[in-house]
Amino acid sequence: MAGALDGIIVADFSRVLAGPLCTMHLADMGATVIKVERPDGGDDTRHWPPYLDDGTSTYYASINRNKQSVTLDLSNDADLAMAKTLAQRADVMIENFRPGMLESFGLGYDAVRPSNPGLIYCSISGFGSTGDGADMPGFDFLVQGMGGLMSITGPADGEPYRVGVAMVDVLAGLHALAGVLAALLARDRNDGVGQKVEISLMSSLLAGMVNASAASLLAGDPNRAGNRHASVAPYEVFHAADEPFILATGNDRQYRRLCEVIEAPEMADDPRFVTNRARVKNIVACAKLINEKLAAKRAREWIALFLDARVPAGPINTLSEAFADAERLGLEPVVEVDGMRLPRAPFTFSATPVVVKNRPPLLGEDSVEIRRWLASDA
Repeated sequence: MAGALDGIIVADFSRVLAGPLCTMHLADMGATVIKVERPDGGDDTRHWPPYLDDGTSTYYASINRNKQSVTLDLSNDADLAMAKTLAQRADVMIENFRPGMLESFGLGYDAVRPSNPGLIYCSISGFGSTGDGADMPGFDFLVQGMGGLMSITGPADGEPYRVGVAMVDVLAGLHALAGVLAALLARDRNDGVGQKVEISLMSSLLAGMVNASAASLLAGDPNRAGNRHASVAPYEVFHAADEPFILATGNDRQYRRLCEVIEAPEMADDPRFVTNRARVKNIVACAKLINEKLAAKRAREWIALFLDARVPAGPINTLSEAFADAERLGLEPVVEVDGMRLPRAPFTFSATPVVVKNRPPLLGEDSVEIRRWLASDA
């Protein structure tokens, strides 16, 4: 069966993470994604370790499957003309150049729109395309710091931490995906007229921090709390006899069941802990008493007991253990293409399935075919 976006052509002028993640998901949904890369090395992530035996970067591989690669030098007149033809023929164009860069080549939205009024043109920047942030470099780590994420990440009495993956880029890529899909739907409802979609890493992060952002605006800045939750308790890492594990009680009913499992009925009716509001206020005392009880058994024993009692609990897995758990739970988390194992797309469709057809392309792998198509009258 055809994918949900079968027949949609995407001109992918993006690189590194946010844009390529968005276009990979479009490709997984069936779109034809043509990745435009510099001839002198291509996407920066092609050169980021670790590497497979054939030299492929695992970072690059994680966000570029199902695409075609063409090398175009925008400083070359013939190549620039082909890039403009690609923009004219595309349904979607995605770029994350420094604001103003593509405009200088005649590939900005205002330049492309007259010859392709149905184009969905998505720009991803660090801090917006206008204003004082337009010239600032948009790196995930920088935005994690400037956007406040690091201020709420890390131990309460230690220095701020960055999140272990480029989460801001991931958020921006997913927000770009949502924006592009909404714009495609709007085009169908608006006589084929496209529009420009803009995403900034800073805005994406501020929106993506949801309750923390709202708390800042409505009640004052939240503080770092390590693995503790600022609004729910007990909801943190606890320590069994052998190793730490997670308890994530989300309401008073689950807390009372937790007390039954650890054989501490007195804690269920203790005024300090009887409601979530009280437990948050007395979070240190509550956690101390629970940890004392948990020292009696191994983590896996506790997890089994808690899950039997419908109390959310789980291990702190390595990534390989996480994939194994997801497999055990029937989630089929891995897809294999041409001998390469990659994380499966997180969405499924009952009528328009996601299909991974091609491994990430070599640099310029499809240049001959794409250049021939761009030079044709098709």
